[in-house]
Amino acid sequence: MSSSFSWDEPEGLAARGTLIVLSGRGEHGGVYERFGRRLAFDAYRVRALGDPAADPSVLDEAAKLLADESLPGPKVVVGSDTGGHYAVQLAADADALILVGLPTSPWTSGSWEEEVEARTACPTHQGRLAADPDFRRGALAENPRLPAPRLDRVTVPVLALHGTDDTVSPLETAREAYAGSGVRLVTFHGGRHDVLNDALHRTAAATVVLFLERLRLSPALPVIAEGPA
Repeated sequence: MSSSFSWDEPEGLAARGTLIVLSGRGEHGGVYERFGRRLAFDAYRVRALGDPAADPSVLDEAAKLLADESLPGPKVVVGSDTGGHYAVQLAADADALILVGLPTSPWTSGSWEEEVEARTACPTHQGRLAADPDFRRGALAENPRLPAPRLDRVTVPVLALHGTDDTVSPLETAREAYAGSGVRLVTFHGGRHDVLNDALHRTAAATVVLFLERLRLSPALPVIAEGPA
């Protein structure tokens, strides 16, 4: 079974829900530490797993977490990169999905420098990836055979996060993949492939928290804050 990483709500606070993160190509759950800690600070439990394309046991582990009654709901599956394709497979047992940089076509990398630049514009995260012995360089070019993201069959709320400067999964092709499915797409100006670990990671995390707060009220995602008329 793949290793998982956990972040819990601060002591004294009631947990508000659980996020189960499926990592993308070359990644492991620890890559999402910054995201996990930020969401945990807002009292959401985060369980970050590995790359299902490289380790099929990740899906079994995610299914067990979804069925674990000790974990608070709503339970939301977050799929980054190719993890998004697998997240859709778990939709029937989840309360919602969050898809980040869903791949829509193959991508090839000429060098490590090109790959890390495509993944994130955040210098801190670039440095962490470069120093991480468990991160697999060159994985973006592997292009594994993936399950089709049948979003038309998904009945739970879906939030999609996508960078406007994503060269791994260009925004326009992502829009086509989401068209007609009821997915709520939020784009990040200047954002690259992994918006959860990009230069705008704080804004991405805040967008996720707002989605979760609305989900806690109702699957219809009622508006809870508006600007002046």
